[in-house]
Amino acid sequence: MLKIYNTLTHKKEEFRPIEPGKIRMYVCGLTTYDYSHIGHARMLVAFDVIVRYLRSSGFDVTYVRNITDVDDKIIQRANENNEPFNELTERFIGLMHEDERALNIQAPDLEPKATGHITEIIEIIKQLINKDFAYAADNGDVYYAVNKFQDYGKLSRKNPEELLAGARIDIEESKHDPRDFTLWKPAKEGEPGWDSPWGYGRPGWHIECSAMSSCCLGETFDIHGGGSDLMFPHHENEIAQSEAASGKKFVHTWMHNGAVRVDDEKMSKSLGNFFTIREVLKKYPAEVIRYFLLSSQYRSAINYSEENLQTAYGALERFYNALKGLETRQGVAPENSEYDLRFHAAMNDDFNTPEAIGVLFELVREINRLRDTDIEQAQQLTALLKKLGGVLGIFEMSAEDFLREGGDDIDSEHVESLITKRKQARVDKDWTLADEIRDELTALNVVVEDKDGVTSWRVERG
Repeated sequence: MLKIYNTLTHKKEEFRPIEPGKIRMYVCGLTTYDYSHIGHARMLVAFDVIVRYLRSSGFDVTYVRNITDVDDKIIQRANENNEPFNELTERFIGLMHEDERALNIQAPDLEPKATGHITEIIEIIKQLINKDFAYAADNGDVYYAVNKFQDYGKLSRKNPEELLAGARIDIEESKHDPRDFTLWKPAKEGEPGWDSPWGYGRPGWHIECSAMSSCCLGETFDIHGGGSDLMFPHHENEIAQSEAASGKKFVHTWMHNGAVRVDDEKMSKSLGNFFTIREVLKKYPAEVIRYFLLSSQYRSAINYSEENLQTAYGALERFYNALKGLETRQGVAPENSEYDLRFHAAMNDDFNTPEAIGVLFELVREINRLRDTDIEQAQQLTALLKKLGGVLGIFEMSAEDFLREGGDDIDSEHVESLITKRKQARVDKDWTLADEIRDELTALNVVVEDKDGVTSWRVERG
């Protein structure tokens, strides 16, 4: 039985899709004006694993993750670069996709862009105005009237006083209420815009997601996800807009991933602890980053530090050392084994990846115990380890490739040549030369392992 923590109700609930066997899921994606950072990676990996697990459990999942390709930050950056806003966004969309592929993140089924849904956005705003949930102001803006929606604040559970305290101090005189937010704004000279009943302009950020999600998944769907920082005001405003327009419940289950902290501080450019995915990939293999992000349950905050990444590296080395020599041999994963059942029990408990990984470590211990005594059973458990790891999107490299990764300054051909010479020296019983070659390899941070007449090597990491 799958249980998911529903942010709307603040409790774990047994998950039952609206349509049996099918799940419609929307996740707020990136605003594409800069490189993706490690906080984005947390969201991307978390929901990638959630979708992988739902599909492995037999659900037919339609996964939608949008792209915000027009907003104030995009326009500002495009002006700074002196380039068209759409060229800026297309460039960073391409770079975002490169980062996703590096982290083994599967593409969503649909990836709508805000600029592709202007017509639908205008239609929703018309509905809101007709139902008296929105109004056109004298300054050319169209605002959502928060006081008309009785359930406003039900997701974030903020009371009216908190909502007022969070409103801008410099209140627009044209607003009826300081909490009201923008649905449509006039375009300034030189800014991108579209024709509308309220003049040439562009949509506010919040209305974009209401339009994209309803166009792709319908007016009511199963799961809406995103970072915890989006809960208020973005997701709160999505609920208000969508439910006021349709008269129906917007989303059944709300999911929010925790933030990334850096050395126990909030990640921020101003603090100088802001890391892009590309910067981190220069220091660590992609699978290490992915494993690190899975080492904490998706709702928890996770601390980015060199120590934690090194711990993730060491953990993966342990897994790949267990796989080495067994992964290429045929073995059929046992069905409904103790490990299989406990792995799924962990994932059914709100996608508890740390507990699921703990089960995989127990599998490794058993594989290492059996590899010299019962090779057939060890091969079966190896197949199971690969199968369950695949649900998390890990263990997809060969053990040899992973264990040699990180030695970018090492000439593999030179290493192989030295190992060949060492083998010959051992055949010739020239132990002095063999030891000298081993010392040379050690100086290159290469560890040589001789077992059952087979010599292998890996990179030793500090």
